[in-house]
This record gives sequence, structure tokens and C-alpha cells, in this order.
Amino acid sequence: MTETDTAALDAFEAQRRYLGAVAYRLLGSISDAQDILQEAWLRWQAVDHDTVDEPRAYLTTVVTRLCYDQLGSARARREAYFGEWLPEPLVSEDDSPAERAELGESVSLAVLAVMEQLTPAERAALVLHDVFAVGFEEIAATLERTPEATRQLASRARRRVRDGARRGTVDPAEHRQAVTAFARATASGDLQGLLAVLDPEVVWHSDGGGVVSAGARPVFGADRVSRLVAGLVGKWWTPEASYALATVNGEPGLVFYEAPGKVGGVMAFTVADGRITEAYIVVNPEKLTHVV
Repeated sequence: MTETDTAALDAFEAQRRYLGAVAYRLLGSISDAQDILQEAWLRWQAVDHDTVDEPRAYLTTVVTRLCYDQLGSARARREAYFGEWLPEPLVSEDDSPAERAELGESVSLAVLAVMEQLTPAERAALVLHDVFAVGFEEIAATLERTPEATRQLASRARRRVRDGARRGTVDPAEHRQAVTAFARATASGDLQGLLAVLDPEVVWHSDGGGVVSAGARPVFGADRVSRLVAGLVGKWWTPEASYALATVNGEPGLVFYEAPGKVGGVMAFTVADGRITEAYIVVNPEKLTHVV
């Protein structure tokens, strides 16, 4: 490897986590984001680096355009998907303030799911500006639009996300307390305990991808959701099964294990006034390969 190649690799690696964070928030898929990074690396190798003043800005443009192109074809695939398509859950340690500044604020699984309603241009404008604080002039150049048009895209996307997402708490302790109560009631088969922690108008979303049995449509209401959960526990819970509290897309969530070391599902929640208003469970094994 030449000195130039080494410098190019170092410049790319310095931005890898950031670029991966951008791609994931644009696509809602960890595996697709990794493919985007691989393609971005190939394009970075081919460019004359002497013409690039700011590698971060240049690579952000490359990754955004690659994601933009992929979002169009991804929408068609997701429309043919069996049941609900949910984003791949991102299970991680809590990031430090410095890491959040570098990697962008976390985007909940619920918001990523709502973002599926946005056009590729709306999603790119919203994510780059609101999550990563990229200026509208830079975003406009990436999307080949005017800054004013880009500002309008972000405003429209923001409004659509706000209208589509249910209200949630900003108190992590309250969120964690509700998730913990749900987990305990679920593991013990406590139907009344489940009813106590579920909002009367709770919505249950599940994604099995046609690989694992899961509901094809959302389930509405505390009574129906609690009975569904109780039925699932009776069917799937074994002496080897367990759960662990985890950080899922920046918020308290759960990882369920069918057996030690064997991930069976990941759950994310929206909580308001101490009760769960939305639950998202991903059991499609193809979306759990990055979870340990």
C-alpha cells in the first residue's frame, strides 16, 4: 500500500462511524448501510483526493446520494414485504455527549418507521439537517435543489413525522420504568400487570418478515395487545428463555433470548404518562444478525 493509499484509507476510516450513522438513519437498515459504506469506499478510492478540500463533506454527499438512489428501489421491495416492515433495531451502549455530537442524535425506531412515509428527498433533508446539523446550502448541493426548496422539504418532512408519530415522554427514567414493568409482567404472565402498563389505545407492531410468525397488521387496544402478549408468552416462553434491558435506538428497550446467546427478538417502545402507547417487536432473524 502506497503512502497515498494509506492516507486515503485513514481519511475514510476517520469518518466511517459518522457515515454509517448517516446511512442507517436514511435507510433504516444496518446491513444496507454497510453496503452503502462499501460502495462509498470504492468511490473514495477512485477520486483525486487533491481536489477534495473537506473529506467529511464530500463523503456525506456520496453516501447521501447512494442512499437516495437506494430508497426508491427499497420502497418497492418494502411494499411487497410480508406484513409490516420495521427498521432494523440498533442495539447499543449509551453514547457519550461527545459521541452524540459526532454521530448525530439517536432516532427512535418509532420515528424511523414513520419516516417510511417520506419521499427520499424529504427524508434526506430532514435527517441531514435535524439529526446531523448539515446546513441547507450543503444539502441543496447534494440533492441538486435550491436551499429554499431544501428548507421546504425538511419543513414538510418534519410536519409529516410529527403528525404520524405518537407523543412520547422525554424522561428516560419514566420510559425505563414502563419498559421494566412490561418485561416483568410479560415474563410472569401477569395479565393485569400488562393492562396496567399499557395505554388503553396502545398499538402493537411486529415484523417477522414471513420468516417467523408475526402479525401481518398492527394490533390496537390494551385488551387485545395484553391477550396477544400473554398468548405469545404461553407459546414461546421456555425455561431457557430470558430478556435483558437494552438501549434500542437510543431509548430503553428489550432484547429477548430464546436460549442463552440466541436472540429471538428486539422490542422498542413509545411511552407517555408512564404507559406504553406503542410497541415495536422485530423477530425477523435477518434483522437481528447484529444483535448479541
